[in-house]
Amino acid sequence: MKLWGGRFTKETNELVHSFNASLSFDQILYKHDIQGSIAHVTMLAKQQIIKDDEKDIIIKGLESIKLDIDNGKLLFDLSHEDIHSFIESNLIKRVGNVGKKLHTGRSRNDQVALDMKLYIRDEISNISNILYNLLKVINEMMEMHINTTMPGFTHLQKAQPTTLAHHLGAYFEMFKRDSIRLDNIKNLMNLCPLGSGALAGTTYPLDRDLTAELLGFDGPTLNSMDSVSDRDYLIELLSGISTIMMHLSRFCEEIIIWNSDEYKFIELDDSYSTGSSIMPQKKNPDIAELIRGKTGRVYGSLMALLTTMKSLPLAYNKDMQEDKELTFDAIDTVKLSLILFTDMIKTTKFNTDVLKKSAASGFTNATDVADYLVVKGIPFRDAHGIVGSLVLYCIDKNIHLDDLSLEEFKDFSDVIEDDIYLAISLDTCVNKRKTIGAPSHEAMTNIIKSNKTFLIK
Repeated sequence: MKLWGGRFTKETNELVHSFNASLSFDQILYKHDIQGSIAHVTMLAKQQIIKDDEKDIIIKGLESIKLDIDNGKLLFDLSHEDIHSFIESNLIKRVGNVGKKLHTGRSRNDQVALDMKLYIRDEISNISNILYNLLKVINEMMEMHINTTMPGFTHLQKAQPTTLAHHLGAYFEMFKRDSIRLDNIKNLMNLCPLGSGALAGTTYPLDRDLTAELLGFDGPTLNSMDSVSDRDYLIELLSGISTIMMHLSRFCEEIIIWNSDEYKFIELDDSYSTGSSIMPQKKNPDIAELIRGKTGRVYGSLMALLTTMKSLPLAYNKDMQEDKELTFDAIDTVKLSLILFTDMIKTTKFNTDVLKKSAASGFTNATDVADYLVVKGIPFRDAHGIVGSLVLYCIDKNIHLDDLSLEEFKDFSDVIEDDIYLAISLDTCVNKRKTIGAPSHEAMTNIIKSNKTFLIK
């Protein structure tokens, strides 16, 4: 059944129908379409546009359709153009002509806008719940590794000693922002477009506030043209989940590096690794690599929708149908990536001895030598030069700063005393950094406590 057939004298070309139809992918919206229709007819009856008994018949029919789809008794018939025509056609078959009153006072334009908003609102909650699990796992790992020393990097070069808790905490902050961002997107989009009609509202005395209330929105949208042509919330969601994927990809990149034989910082669990068909010794980080790769797939969805929307005149245009497949795919991709990544990182073994040994090499305590000299009264710029010379000397001798004798230290600066060794030990380097956001045990204890408070909200 087509919802617009009266104007036409010829059947739609079969190829045109296939090209135009969306039921093959928008069938995912059936629950939301029925939910919106039930709210709509409830409002129609209250406004005495249809009778109460007609409302009851329609709602009973819609609920039976949902139940039969849920149970697999009613299969989607792709001869229908979209989910809206499929449900309305089946409703009329079940309840007769009274089913034809369902579409009173609405258009497919505001109907599909509503369905997508209901779907996206639910999916934001689903993504947020999965993201919460990842945040919880990361914070538990931070607590476990609050004293696990490791090198911190800039430019992939060893820079200063830090802790694994501190390193993981950077990702907690990223994913925390993602969580807040999803909440903001959900709040901003939570206005109901139903009742906007095709673009100019309707002459029926609809109660749009009631419809919005029944569907859990904060209120109705305030411009009917914008209501049916707005896809900002999809662009914002795709941008938000692209950022999530970017954060996952950064973390995966480090997992891949740390898993290499050159680093040996971690060992991935067998259940989240794969092997080689020719090289029996291989244990590949394929899950991390796939998540890294699928990031581009989600980026592509964002760019595709931005490109689709960039030059569309008001109000609705058929181009907007292109929002669905790419959005559905991006949402599925980010959810699966988050679930797999959470399980992968939770089962990863961190080689703490290797991490500590790595932090002890590469002159990660060089800055602390400079700080020591500053405390002794040497200007920082001069101290920086002295330590640079010390590092060159150690490189030439193939030793660490800690291996220098006091006499060797004094050859570079006579202010250096025996306390230099305590000042530049790894534990001191880490734990004297007590400012908010730094890696000391004291600072990280407060951050982990703060993270737990965030997770309770």
